[in-house]
Amino acid sequence: MQITDTIADLLTRIRNAVSAKHDSVDIPASNMKKAIVQILVDEGYVKNYTVTEDGKQGIIKVNLKYGESKVPAINGLRRVSKPGLRIYSNAEDLPKVMKGLGIAVISTSKGIMTDRQARKENVGGEVLAFIW
Repeated sequence: MQITDTIADLLTRIRNAVSAKHDSVDIPASNMKKAIVQILVDEGYVKNYTVTEDGKQGIIKVNLKYGESKVPAINGLRRVSKPGLRIYSNAEDLPKVMKGLGIAVISTSKGIMTDRQARKENVGGEVLAFIW
């Protein structure tokens, strides 16, 4: 099956796995997805991830993080820039998610990073997703 928006697929798989309280979720791998999942690990939204090769594109296995009594670390995920409508922002106008409690994932010329990192490095780019 052809997937036109692979980032939305990544976010939907994580959202569905969190709502079903699964321990992990498998996602088809790509370099951009690996970078987004690495940001989720660095920011503390997921425990860790592993990449296994299957002879095709590989599979990212993301281990989800829960608190006491299975309260998920991820409360919400939202795709911002879509294939039909790209959303770009410069360094000064980068959005703050939940007044700074969440993160925005930005695709910049220096790689994929959070909104805080992009402000610090003074670069703008495409706003991929909001995570809180």
